[in-house]
Amino acid sequence: MSAVLAEWTKLRTVASTYWLLAAAVVGTAGIGALMTVSLDARHCEGACVVDTVQRSLYGVRLGQVAVAVLAVLVVAGEWGTGTIRPSVAAMPRRALALLGKLAVLTATVLVAGAVSVGASLLVGAYVVPRRGFAALALGEEPARRAAAGSVLYLALIALLAAGIALIVRDTGAAIGAVLAVLFVVPLLASMVAGPKWAHRLHRWGPMDAGLAVQMTRHVTPPDIGPWAGLGVLALYAAGAVVIGLLLFELRDV
Repeated sequence: MSAVLAEWTKLRTVASTYWLLAAAVVGTAGIGALMTVSLDARHCEGACVVDTVQRSLYGVRLGQVAVAVLAVLVVAGEWGTGTIRPSVAAMPRRALALLGKLAVLTATVLVAGAVSVGASLLVGAYVVPRRGFAALALGEEPARRAAAGSVLYLALIALLAAGIALIVRDTGAAIGAVLAVLFVVPLLASMVAGPKWAHRLHRWGPMDAGLAVQMTRHVTPPDIGPWAGLGVLALYAAGAVVIGLLLFELRDV
Protein backbone atom coordinates (compact mmCIF):
# COMPACT_ATOMS: atom_id res chain seq x y z
CA MET A 1 0.00 0.00 0.00
CA SER A 2 2.87 2.38 0.77
CA ALA A 3 4.22 1.87 -2.76
CA VAL A 4 0.83 2.74 -4.25
CA LEU A 5 0.49 5.87 -2.10
CA ALA A 6 4.00 6.98 -2.99
CA GLU A 7 3.37 6.53 -6.71
CA TRP A 8 0.01 8.29 -6.49
CA THR A 9 1.72 11.27 -4.84
CA LYS A 10 4.28 11.39 -7.64
CA LEU A 11 1.63 11.17 -10.34
CA ARG A 12 -0.75 13.81 -9.01
CA THR A 13 1.94 16.37 -8.24
CA VAL A 14 3.21 16.53 -11.83
CA ALA A 15 1.46 19.12 -14.00
CA SER A 16 1.91 17.13 -17.20
CA THR A 17 -0.34 14.40 -15.80
CA TYR A 18 -3.39 16.65 -15.90
CA TRP A 19 -2.57 18.06 -19.33
CA LEU A 20 -2.11 14.62 -20.86
CA LEU A 21 -5.26 13.20 -19.27
CA ALA A 22 -7.20 16.22 -20.52
CA ALA A 23 -5.70 15.70 -23.98
CA ALA A 24 -6.76 12.05 -23.91
CA VAL A 25 -10.35 12.93 -23.00
CA VAL A 26 -10.70 15.89 -25.38
CA GLY A 27 -8.87 14.14 -28.22
CA THR A 28 -10.93 10.98 -27.92
CA ALA A 29 -14.30 12.73 -27.69
CA GLY A 30 -13.35 15.41 -30.23
CA ILE A 31 -12.26 13.04 -32.99
CA GLY A 32 -15.27 10.84 -32.30
CA ALA A 33 -17.52 13.89 -32.73
CA LEU A 34 -15.87 14.80 -36.02
CA MET A 35 -16.28 11.26 -37.31
CA THR A 36 -19.99 11.18 -36.50
CA VAL A 37 -20.65 14.68 -37.83
CA SER A 38 -19.05 13.65 -41.13
CA LEU A 39 -21.68 10.92 -41.59
CA ASP A 40 -24.54 11.68 -43.97
CA ALA A 41 -27.11 9.04 -44.88
CA ARG A 42 -28.25 11.11 -47.87
CA HIS A 43 -25.05 10.20 -49.69
CA CYS A 44 -25.75 6.47 -49.46
CA GLU A 45 -27.00 4.48 -52.40
CA GLY A 46 -29.50 2.04 -51.01
CA ALA A 47 -29.06 0.92 -47.41
CA CYS A 48 -26.14 2.41 -45.49
CA VAL A 49 -24.11 -0.16 -43.58
CA VAL A 50 -21.99 1.81 -41.12
CA ASP A 51 -20.74 0.78 -37.69
CA THR A 52 -21.82 3.98 -35.98
CA VAL A 53 -20.61 2.85 -32.54
CA GLN A 54 -17.14 2.21 -33.94
CA ARG A 55 -17.23 5.60 -35.67
CA SER A 56 -18.17 7.28 -32.38
CA LEU A 57 -15.17 5.64 -30.70
CA TYR A 58 -12.70 6.43 -33.47
CA GLY A 59 -11.05 9.09 -31.31
CA VAL A 60 -9.48 6.37 -29.16
CA ARG A 61 -6.78 6.26 -31.85
CA LEU A 62 -5.75 9.79 -30.86
CA GLY A 63 -6.43 9.44 -27.15
CA GLN A 64 -4.05 6.48 -26.94
CA VAL A 65 -1.15 8.76 -27.92
CA ALA A 66 -1.67 10.95 -24.85
CA VAL A 67 -2.06 7.84 -22.68
CA ALA A 68 1.15 6.33 -24.06
CA VAL A 69 3.12 9.55 -23.50
CA LEU A 70 1.81 9.73 -19.92
CA ALA A 71 2.90 6.15 -19.25
CA VAL A 72 6.36 6.79 -20.67
CA LEU A 73 6.79 9.93 -18.58
CA VAL A 74 5.64 8.12 -15.44
CA VAL A 75 8.27 5.42 -15.92
CA ALA A 76 11.19 6.79 -17.95
CA GLY A 77 10.88 10.27 -16.53
CA GLU A 78 12.51 9.10 -13.31
CA TRP A 79 15.67 8.20 -15.20
CA GLY A 80 15.70 11.56 -16.94
CA THR A 81 15.42 13.49 -13.68
CA GLY A 82 17.62 11.14 -11.65
CA THR A 83 14.87 10.52 -9.10
CA ILE A 84 15.01 6.79 -9.76
CA ARG A 85 17.93 6.41 -7.34
CA PRO A 86 16.18 7.85 -4.25
CA SER A 87 13.03 5.96 -5.29
CA VAL A 88 14.90 2.65 -5.29
CA ALA A 89 16.67 3.57 -2.05
CA ALA A 90 13.32 4.28 -0.37
CA MET A 91 11.75 1.10 -1.78
CA PRO A 92 14.52 -1.54 -2.16
CA ARG A 93 12.04 -4.17 -3.38
CA ARG A 94 12.05 -3.02 -6.98
CA ALA A 95 9.27 -5.31 -8.16
CA LEU A 96 6.94 -3.98 -5.46
CA ALA A 97 7.74 -0.38 -6.36
CA LEU A 98 7.12 -1.07 -10.05
CA LEU A 99 3.84 -2.87 -9.40
CA GLY A 100 2.68 0.10 -7.33
CA LYS A 101 3.55 2.43 -10.19
CA LEU A 102 1.72 0.28 -12.73
CA ALA A 103 -1.32 -0.06 -10.47
CA VAL A 104 -1.64 3.72 -10.07
CA LEU A 105 -1.07 4.31 -13.77
CA THR A 106 -3.63 1.68 -14.79
CA ALA A 107 -6.29 2.94 -12.38
CA THR A 108 -5.79 6.53 -13.57
CA VAL A 109 -6.04 5.56 -17.24
CA LEU A 110 -9.12 3.43 -16.59
CA VAL A 111 -10.90 6.44 -15.08
CA ALA A 112 -9.80 8.76 -17.89
CA GLY A 113 -10.71 6.11 -20.45
CA ALA A 114 -14.19 5.69 -18.99
CA VAL A 115 -14.74 9.45 -19.18
CA SER A 116 -13.38 9.59 -22.75
CA VAL A 117 -15.43 6.67 -24.03
CA GLY A 118 -18.56 7.80 -22.22
CA ALA A 119 -18.28 11.29 -23.68
CA SER A 120 -17.69 9.89 -27.17
CA LEU A 121 -20.77 7.70 -27.01
CA LEU A 122 -22.94 10.48 -25.60
CA VAL A 123 -21.88 12.73 -28.49
CA GLY A 124 -22.51 9.89 -30.93
CA ALA A 125 -25.94 9.21 -29.44
CA TYR A 126 -26.85 12.86 -30.04
CA VAL A 127 -25.29 13.32 -33.49
CA VAL A 128 -25.83 9.98 -35.29
CA PRO A 129 -29.67 10.12 -35.49
CA ARG A 130 -29.39 13.67 -36.83
CA ARG A 131 -27.22 12.40 -39.68
CA GLY A 132 -29.92 10.05 -40.90
CA PHE A 133 -28.85 6.86 -39.12
CA ALA A 134 -30.48 4.73 -36.47
CA ALA A 135 -29.80 5.76 -32.89
CA LEU A 136 -26.90 4.05 -31.13
CA ALA A 137 -28.10 0.92 -29.37
CA LEU A 138 -26.03 1.63 -26.25
CA GLY A 139 -27.97 -0.86 -24.15
CA GLU A 140 -27.18 -3.82 -26.39
CA GLU A 141 -24.27 -6.20 -25.81
CA PRO A 142 -22.12 -5.21 -28.85
CA ALA A 143 -22.16 -1.54 -27.84
CA ARG A 144 -21.45 -2.35 -24.19
CA ARG A 145 -18.57 -4.60 -25.26
CA ALA A 146 -17.18 -1.90 -27.55
CA ALA A 147 -17.34 0.66 -24.73
CA ALA A 148 -15.79 -1.57 -22.05
CA GLY A 149 -13.23 -2.90 -24.51
CA SER A 150 -12.16 0.60 -25.52
CA VAL A 151 -11.51 1.50 -21.89
CA LEU A 152 -9.50 -1.69 -21.42
CA TYR A 153 -7.67 -0.96 -24.67
CA LEU A 154 -6.41 2.37 -23.32
CA ALA A 155 -5.29 0.73 -20.08
CA LEU A 156 -3.38 -1.94 -22.02
CA ILE A 157 -1.74 0.74 -24.18
CA ALA A 158 -0.56 2.42 -20.98
CA LEU A 159 0.95 -0.86 -19.74
CA LEU A 160 2.58 -1.53 -23.12
CA ALA A 161 4.11 1.95 -23.12
CA ALA A 162 5.25 1.55 -19.51
CA GLY A 163 6.94 -1.75 -20.33
CA ILE A 164 8.72 -0.26 -23.34
CA ALA A 165 9.83 2.69 -21.21
CA LEU A 166 11.30 0.27 -18.65
CA ILE A 167 13.22 -1.48 -21.40
CA VAL A 168 14.50 1.68 -23.11
CA ARG A 169 14.88 3.98 -20.04
CA ASP A 170 14.88 7.11 -22.21
CA THR A 171 11.79 9.28 -22.61
CA GLY A 172 12.24 10.34 -26.22
CA ALA A 173 13.33 6.93 -27.44
CA ALA A 174 10.52 5.19 -25.56
CA ILE A 175 7.84 7.49 -27.02
CA GLY A 176 9.23 6.90 -30.50
CA ALA A 177 9.31 3.15 -29.95
CA VAL A 178 5.71 3.04 -28.68
CA LEU A 179 4.38 5.08 -31.60
CA ALA A 180 6.31 2.88 -34.02
CA VAL A 181 4.89 -0.29 -32.47
CA LEU A 182 1.36 1.12 -32.74
CA PHE A 183 1.35 2.86 -36.10
CA VAL A 184 4.02 1.25 -38.28
CA VAL A 185 2.19 -2.09 -38.56
CA PRO A 186 -1.05 -0.53 -39.95
CA LEU A 187 1.07 1.51 -42.34
CA LEU A 188 2.83 -1.61 -43.58
CA ALA A 189 -0.51 -3.40 -43.93
CA SER A 190 -1.77 -0.62 -46.19
CA MET A 191 1.35 -0.87 -48.35
CA VAL A 192 1.71 -4.61 -48.88
CA ALA A 193 0.29 -5.96 -52.11
CA GLY A 194 -0.80 -9.40 -50.92
CA PRO A 195 -4.14 -9.57 -49.05
CA LYS A 196 -2.89 -12.55 -47.03
CA TRP A 197 -0.02 -10.54 -45.53
CA ALA A 198 -2.24 -7.51 -44.97
CA HIS A 199 -4.66 -9.77 -43.09
CA ARG A 200 -1.83 -11.14 -40.94
CA LEU A 201 -0.52 -7.67 -40.11
CA HIS A 202 -3.97 -6.41 -39.14
CA ARG A 203 -4.58 -9.58 -37.13
CA TRP A 204 -1.36 -9.49 -35.12
CA GLY A 205 -0.51 -5.79 -34.98
CA PRO A 206 -1.21 -4.50 -31.44
CA MET A 207 -3.32 -1.49 -32.46
CA ASP A 208 -5.43 -3.09 -35.19
CA ALA A 209 -5.96 -6.25 -33.16
CA GLY A 210 -6.85 -4.37 -29.99
CA LEU A 211 -9.26 -1.98 -31.70
CA ALA A 212 -11.21 -4.92 -33.13
CA VAL A 213 -13.07 -4.86 -29.81
CA GLN A 214 -14.90 -1.75 -31.06
CA MET A 215 -16.64 -3.60 -33.89
CA THR A 216 -20.41 -3.91 -33.47
CA ARG A 217 -21.24 -4.63 -37.12
CA HIS A 218 -19.21 -6.58 -39.67
CA VAL A 219 -19.12 -3.91 -42.35
CA THR A 220 -16.15 -5.79 -43.80
CA PRO A 221 -14.92 -9.30 -42.90
CA PRO A 222 -13.04 -8.93 -39.59
CA ASP A 223 -9.36 -9.85 -39.38
CA ILE A 224 -9.77 -11.05 -35.79
CA GLY A 225 -12.55 -11.35 -33.23
CA PRO A 226 -13.19 -8.53 -30.72
CA TRP A 227 -11.99 -10.21 -27.51
CA ALA A 228 -9.31 -12.23 -29.30
CA GLY A 229 -7.92 -8.98 -30.68
CA LEU A 230 -7.85 -7.40 -27.24
CA GLY A 231 -6.10 -10.55 -26.03
CA VAL A 232 -3.37 -10.03 -28.62
CA LEU A 233 -2.77 -6.53 -27.29
CA ALA A 234 -2.77 -7.89 -23.72
CA LEU A 235 0.00 -10.33 -24.71
CA TYR A 236 2.08 -7.47 -26.11
CA ALA A 237 1.55 -5.44 -22.93
CA ALA A 238 2.31 -8.38 -20.63
CA GLY A 239 5.46 -9.25 -22.57
CA ALA A 240 6.75 -5.67 -22.43
CA VAL A 241 6.04 -5.37 -18.69
CA VAL A 242 7.65 -8.71 -17.83
CA ILE A 243 10.78 -7.97 -19.87
CA GLY A 244 10.93 -4.47 -18.40
CA LEU A 245 10.58 -5.81 -14.86
CA LEU A 246 13.35 -8.37 -15.38
CA LEU A 247 15.68 -5.70 -16.76
CA PHE A 248 14.73 -3.35 -13.91
CA GLU A 249 15.72 -6.05 -11.41
CA LEU A 250 19.00 -6.92 -13.17
CA ARG A 251 20.35 -3.57 -14.33
CA ASP A 252 21.86 -0.77 -12.29
CA VAL A 253 19.70 2.32 -11.96
